[in-house]
Amino acid sequence: MSIKNKLFIISGPSGAGEDSVIEGLKKFLSIERVVTTTTRKKRSDVFIEDPYYFISKEEFKKGINNDIFFEYAKEDNNQFYGVTKKEIERVIASDKIGIWKIEYKGVITIKKLMPEVVSILIAISSLEILKQRLFKRGENEEFIRRRINYAREWLKYENIYNYKVINYENKLDETIDKVKEIIVKEYNNK
Repeated sequence: MSIKNKLFIISGPSGAGEDSVIEGLKKFLSIERVVTTTTRKKRSDVFIEDPYYFISKEEFKKGINNDIFFEYAKEDNNQFYGVTKKEIERVIASDKIGIWKIEYKGVITIKKLMPEVVSILIAISSLEILKQRLFKRGENEEFIRRRINYAREWLKYENIYNYKVINYENKLDETIDKVKEIIVKEYNNK
């Protein structure tokens, strides 16, 4: 089985519902999540398991210098995010479908390094809906403003994805079904 059939990127701006989609996929598919390493602080109010390895900026920079990362980026929140080569090897070696949640800058990098990997954009129907979702999560105005601006930037790159699925308000189950269908189709397309 090729990497294309084994590893899938699920990506979207904050508030689009990528984590909820990934959690929903677990009901239907045997998946192994690629765990990102980050320097951001762990959130205490997250209802879904925080899928990160948390390290200091100093440790992250040391990892960059030691070439342990497959890819990494410094995000708009001034924090580093990246996936180690060891983590990619772990997921590919599993007998499960690999799910990699990553932002658009990472997708651009991955498409250069592994063009065969299938990428799925989870999009929102409007920036106003995104704003409402972030507000419901209890985010502050400054955070919401930054995320809306970042989402605008994100949408400029939607052509880098193999698929786009809109996560309409109150239609999460339908979104999960559409993503599941894409994964099953691509997984079986050997």
